[in-house]
Amino acid sequence: MAGRDYHCAREVLIIAAALSIQDPRERPFEARDAAEKAQARFNDEKSDFLSFLHLWDFFADALKHKKSNRLLVNTCHEHFLSYLRMREWRELHAQLAEIASELGLITRDEAHADAGQPDAQMSAKKRQQVDAVAYENLHKALVTGLIGNIGMKNQEGDDYQGARGVAFHVFPGSGLKKAKPKWLVAAELVETTRLYARCVAKIEPEWVEKLAPHLVKYHYFEPHWEKSRGEVVASERVTLYGLTLIPRRAVSYGRIAPEEARELFIRGALVNMEYVSNAPFFQRNQQLIREVEQLEHKARRQDVLVDEEALYAFYSERIPADVVDAASFEAWRKEAEKTEPKLLHLTREELMRHAAQHVTENQFPEWLELEDGKLKLRYRFEPKHPLDGVTLDVPLAILNRLQPAPFEWLVPGMVRDKLQQLIKGLPKQVRRCCVPVPDFVTRFLLSNPDPQQPIAPQLARFILRETGGVKVDIDEFNKQELPEHMLFNFRVIDDGKQEIGMGRDLIALQKQFGQAAQLTFRDTSAEFERDDVKTWDFGELPESIQFARGRQQLTGYPALTLEEDRVAIRLFDTQQVAERHHRQGVVKLLQLQLKEQMKQLGKGLPGMMQIALQLRAVANADDLLADAIAAICDRAFIGEDALPRNEKAFNDQKNRARTRLPAVIQAVAQYLQQISAEYVPLSQKIQKHKLGHELKQQMDKLVYKGFLAATPWSQLPTCRAI
Repeated sequence: MAGRDYHCAREVLIIAAALSIQDPRERPFEARDAAEKAQARFNDEKSDFLSFLHLWDFFADALKHKKSNRLLVNTCHEHFLSYLRMREWRELHAQLAEIASELGLITRDEAHADAGQPDAQMSAKKRQQVDAVAYENLHKALVTGLIGNIGMKNQEGDDYQGARGVAFHVFPGSGLKKAKPKWLVAAELVETTRLYARCVAKIEPEWVEKLAPHLVKYHYFEPHWEKSRGEVVASERVTLYGLTLIPRRAVSYGRIAPEEARELFIRGALVNMEYVSNAPFFQRNQQLIREVEQLEHKARRQDVLVDEEALYAFYSERIPADVVDAASFEAWRKEAEKTEPKLLHLTREELMRHAAQHVTENQFPEWLELEDGKLKLRYRFEPKHPLDGVTLDVPLAILNRLQPAPFEWLVPGMVRDKLQQLIKGLPKQVRRCCVPVPDFVTRFLLSNPDPQQPIAPQLARFILRETGGVKVDIDEFNKQELPEHMLFNFRVIDDGKQEIGMGRDLIALQKQFGQAAQLTFRDTSAEFERDDVKTWDFGELPESIQFARGRQQLTGYPALTLEEDRVAIRLFDTQQVAERHHRQGVVKLLQLQLKEQMKQLGKGLPGMMQIALQLRAVANADDLLADAIAAICDRAFIGEDALPRNEKAFNDQKNRARTRLPAVIQAVAQYLQQISAEYVPLSQKIQKHKLGHELKQQMDKLVYKGFLAATPWSQLPTCRAI
């Protein structure tokens, strides 16, 4: 019957008849090798059953072309075939064919037809496909009757695991002994010295499931919600008589266990929000949950949002029992929302276990207002995570403009815990004067401390005042190791909002990225800048200007600066840096304007040769003169005057510089002469002193290469006196 269904009844009849008689192939012990060689033409590398078909066709052809019975018998002997068994095989086949034709399973003509010859016009690829289909159909039909004789090869060894726990080996005479297919079916299992499978063929385990659906068993494990499929999926294992046909495959779980699938759908898709949907209820509920989660991050507590069980209960009460996946859910939802649009809408009250009235915008702002606009603040409550606490996204262009002190105060809702931690970290004799600490912190905050200035000095002064004289060293605060969430976290981002650096030490970040920040700041300031300035012909130089960089409104500080011995106009990102550069640029521009005076100054100072000789241990003559000229120009050209910002102020400054230059030259020369005259004898005395090493270190901090320009003018007489 299976042969008819799979269009291979002719082949099945031949094989059935062959299996019902003794094998016509002979293997005499004394001629075993010769027999194997002669019969090799009948073998098939995938199926011993096909060997019978090859043998049948061989004998049928020999019968068709026989010249005499004796020659036919000789042909059988040459191939070590039993002529009598071959005749018996054909007679039994004829009887089976007669019975099959009477049952309507096959016609007489089909049963006795010769094997079809391949179409000569058929391509090799097409013939291969046809052969594969024929092989599959035939062996499916065979497996139908031999379902208990299948086996899977064990990973170790040559044996096979069969149905009901049996283990067997392939018979040594099989054509598949060396091939060792992973799965096979056997015509019979024969036990001699061991259990052998005789007449075997390679099969696929998937065939068995379809051929014997009433015998296979299904086992399900690891059910889970799968977002990409929009349904609950489980792993399925298929077995036959304890033999695993299919170890694992994904199947829809809704038809298998609808009640469990419904629960997993609700938990995975709706509670865990792993659902792909633009439905208004889902978008709104997601947003509400994110808002409550943000309250938890700000308040640094994890008991505000309700747990998953509460969310599950909310959805389970509303969703019917037959909803097990995304498709059935959407079909139900669209109908249900026609009469009750807000059926699945959560409320803030339903999502919150505890109120969080103290978490206000004032206490935990979303944005930080700066001169250059507002920057985004992000909150996270996850100890040991790099983003734990409050994080500020800082565009690289404004990194240098930030001052550390204001960030010590975090945000209003977080500074109280930090202040309490600072007080608790003080020595015991100080700490006990500040109890109860929460009340003490409240009084400090009510005293209106300046949030633009560092915490430690202000808190120390408050303790001194409140305790009637208890002094606190600032280092007692600075040496404390605060939890990371009590330090502002800075996330430096580029124009594409990609992170390029992050840390809680603003000064360290400015050192690391300060130069890059300045270059980034100047990328959009080319219109304000100018190179190789030789005279003040550019009008007013404002102290600051406003300009846009993308969506960011920035403030820049234009200034003269010195670049490779030339004056340029540049835009700086901080006022402090701009003022320092502007002083250098103005001095250099005045030097260019006062060429004669600078030429004369370059010839040297009074007594310069003697000075250079006495200070040769500090610097050579050229370096000393350059240092002296730098100090003279800074004092004579600028001194304590305001830096010029327009052409008139610059010209006025030039006149003042020309007037006071001689007096400054004389003063610097006098300082140098006095210092150099005392340097050598003082050095000799220091060498003989018992604290000579320490004294030498102190003197080297006063007199060194470049000390004149580096020492404030008011301190030069002090330096000489020391």
